Amino acid sequence: RFTSRFWESLQEALGTKLRLSSAYHPQTDGQSERTIQSLEDLLRACVLEQGVSWDSCLPLIEFTYNNSFHSSIGMTPFEALYGRTCRTPIGTNPEKV
Repeated sequence: RFTSRFWESLQEALGTKLRLSSAYHPQTDGQSERTIQSLEDLLRACVLEQGVSWDSCLPLIEFTYNNSFHSSIGMTPFEALYGRTCRTPIGTNPEKV
């Protein structure tokens, strides 16, 4: 193992576990493989629906993925990172703004 004592100590202090997988073999890490599949599906749907190049879909895909519920963490990635739900102008009552 090439992990340093610092990282092992940090993981222990945070109460988390460091799981290593083989480089360049995402199939050894099911969660990463599932994430990649989800992003591919979102990109494919965006390109087919809007008829644009995949790179122009990236901002929408990023927003969609980061604000979708993930059962593995029990919340959206945005909520996990920022500790609150994402505020968007969609569905906002203009009288309250």
